[in-house]
Formats: sequence, C-alpha cells, structure tokens
Amino acid sequence: MRDTNSVLAALTVMVFGWVIAAGNTGLAYATVGNDVIPIIIGTALCLVFVIALRVLHRAWWLAALSVLPGLLILVGSVQHAPEAVLADRGIRESVVITADSAGSTASTHHRYTLLGKGGKLAETLEYRGSGSSYRVGDRIEVIRDPDGVVPLEDAANVDPRGRLKGLVIGVVGWTVITVLAGWRGHVRRRKGIVYDD
Repeated sequence: MRDTNSVLAALTVMVFGWVIAAGNTGLAYATVGNDVIPIIIGTALCLVFVIALRVLHRAWWLAALSVLPGLLILVGSVQHAPEAVLADRGIRESVVITADSAGSTASTHHRYTLLGKGGKLAETLEYRGSGSSYRVGDRIEVIRDPDGVVPLEDAANVDPRGRLKGLVIGVVGWTVITVLAGWRGHVRRRKGIVYDD
C-alpha cells in the first residue's frame, strides 16, 4: 500500500511538471507580446515543482538537479510563442543600424535606430546588456510583426524550433529526475532508510 502511494505521488509530481510546461506555453501564446505574465507565473510554478520534488523524495540534490531542466522549460515556454509568431507572419527586412541610444552613455539598455529600404523604421531593436555585438553602420536582417504585437527581433535570434526543442529537453529532464527520485525513494523504503539527506 505504501509503495502504491509513493508511485502515485511520483506520477502526480511528474504529471504536474508536464502541466507546468504545457500550461505556461499556452499562457505565453494567450498573452503574446507581454512576456512578463508567463515569466512570473512560470518561475513560480517551476519553484513549486522543485519544492514538491524535495518534499516528496527528501533529497535536496535531486531538487537542485531539477533547476536546470526548469530553466529550459521556462525559457522555451516563454520565448517559443513570440518567436513562432514572428516566424509565421513576420516580415523580413535588411536594415542598417544608424544610431545607438546608449552609444555615448554608461547605459546597458540599447535602442538601435534602423534604416530600411523605405526609410527609418518606427520600431527600434532593443538589447539589454553590456556585451552587445551591434555597431552603428552594421547591416543586419530583422523580422518585424506587421500587427505590432511582438517586438522586432534580429532574424538570427528567431528560432522557434530551438525554443521548442529546449522545452522538450526540459520536460524529459524533469521526467527522468522524477522517475529517479521515485525509484530512489522506493529502494530506501525497502531498506528501511527514513532519514533525510
């Protein structure tokens, strides 16, 4: 009976992980253009999964191991939707970078002004961070959403298949870790080991 309960608990945690991945991806599609909502909810749900794994199997190392697949799931579920939208309906355009809003400042929030065939684009290419590889005068290819829902992106960074692949790898990782944790718990109970790691 105890083994049956532990198997059901492990299956519950595993299915919960699948629901998190699918649900957050669906949420990202429903709120496309507003990444904040799936980021916050996805982060909270991934933390709940880590805690559930720890409570169920009493091993912090397994819970910590589940963080990496959780990051893959979070990134994949949040970024797949907008990148898929850009890949499906986006307009590709070759542009030249004509200005950088952070060029003469210490800011790490760059807004690059772009010049296309039809003149200056209304939308800028945004980059947050200190290691930007973009320079004024560079020619790049961008994809912009004709509906203006999804922000313009460098075409080289739009990879919905890669995001989906990362999401699937994350789900497989969580599944393997949950099965491993369930097996570990089963073996420990058979040996009569009840202490925490």
